[in-house]
Amino acid sequence: AGATFISPFVGRLEDIGTDAYQLISDLREIIDFYGFDTEIIAASIRNTVHVENVAKRGAHIATIPDAVFDKMTKHPLTDSGLTQFMQDWKIFKGE
Repeated sequence: AGATFISPFVGRLEDIGTDAYQLISDLREIIDFYGFDTEIIAASIRNTVHVENVAKRGAHIATIPDAVFDKMTKHPLTDSGLTQFMQDWKIFKGE
């Protein structure tokens, strides 16, 4: 019998000087090599860099706080692009 989930706490691991990203990479390599039906849930996510790096390292899931998730959806170019799109749409519709 194996674990359904493994949940490394990224922020807490960093607090004690452990390379959480390498741990996730190693866990993913073991899971894939042996064909385990186990998913990695990256927890203790504190910033957008954590989200990016755990995704790159192969975490299946990340528990992302609302504040971090909000930061992931905000970008000046997204805002200006949306504004331009809405202006173009109004012109297209003849407003």
